[in-house]
Amino acid sequence: MKILFVANRIPYPPYRGDKLKIYNLAKELRNEGHELHLATFISHSSEYQYKEVLEEIFESVSLTKQHKWKSLFNCLLGVFTEVPFQVLYFRNKRFKKNLNTVIERVNPEAIHVQHLRMAQYFNSLPQGPKVILDLPDAFSLYWHRRMDKAKGFAKKLFTQIEYKRLLKYEKRMFTFHLNLACSKEDINYLKAKHEVKDIALLSNGVDINTFKPLGDEFLVKHRVLFTGNMDYAPNIDGATYFVEEILPLVEKEVPEVEFVIAGQRPVKKVLDLARKNVSITGFIPKLNEMYATAQVVVSPLRIGAGTQNKVLESMSMGVPVVCTNIGFEGLDAKNGEGVFCEVETNRFAQRVIDILKNPKDRDELGKKAASHIRNRFSWNQIAKQLSEYLAW
Repeated sequence: MKILFVANRIPYPPYRGDKLKIYNLAKELRNEGHELHLATFISHSSEYQYKEVLEEIFESVSLTKQHKWKSLFNCLLGVFTEVPFQVLYFRNKRFKKNLNTVIERVNPEAIHVQHLRMAQYFNSLPQGPKVILDLPDAFSLYWHRRMDKAKGFAKKLFTQIEYKRLLKYEKRMFTFHLNLACSKEDINYLKAKHEVKDIALLSNGVDINTFKPLGDEFLVKHRVLFTGNMDYAPNIDGATYFVEEILPLVEKEVPEVEFVIAGQRPVKKVLDLARKNVSITGFIPKLNEMYATAQVVVSPLRIGAGTQNKVLESMSMGVPVVCTNIGFEGLDAKNGEGVFCEVETNRFAQRVIDILKNPKDRDELGKKAASHIRNRFSWNQIAKQLSEYLAW
């Protein structure tokens, strides 16, 4: 099958959620014998260097440069419209022209459109291919949660405006032959808000060959780990919440606890969290080895939707996780099946304490986590499901 991927960011290096998903899905589909093509944006000229790597997977790669000043100018012009700023940021006439050229040249049998931001390029669908909109999460749900946690009048006002715009813009889903979301929570939300029927589940996946149990060789006693891109609002809020509210409760019971925040591009607010029992690493090239050092991985997110790669990856390695409800439903796991879901601060802290104090229980939890994730969430399984969705 000829498949065209339309992505809002170049899927290389695969270090963040949206890039990770496209890269791994495409790699698996290529191995199945599909002919793949890619149309996407780059934000810096340095990213042209990745075209050669991507051409090992994609038959053709169309890159359109989106200057930041132009994106900001688009947003400025859109202040008095009802178009979400997330969509305006990725508005580009040259991309639209390049995309039309690719569609005409390739004549794809299926088109995979990544993210609500890219729906603007499919106000009407081309005749022939099946066109699917893949939503990493229910975007208006994500912004609703940001709105609830926003501090200050300006931030609250902005998030309220963006939430209302996105809620209305999500009706673009009705244009597509099929919509995909990565968790049952997101699907139920979108059905309730928009009564959309053409929607199905496509979970996030994990590279089970990279993120596999490594034993106790790297394990650091009393280490609690949090990973993610540390310029991303939900991760910034989650790290801050853990350090300021949860960690003090853990320290009372386990004074030796070490909390490690591992992720690229930590902003000042994150760097300022560093203290005696808290360290910030910045970018980690071998994230699997970092997971293996942890007695427990935490995902104390209060903003967001969808599923979390940090949870999938650590569980696949046999490291137990304590998380909030953000993304838990996407795991299709029972509470305690290698992962604990806690939304109250005291209960979240107590779960972490219990795992730190009971190494044998930690090992059993880790085995359950690895078994659950590795049997259900390999990229190979997810890619096969996507190929079925893309077929008429």
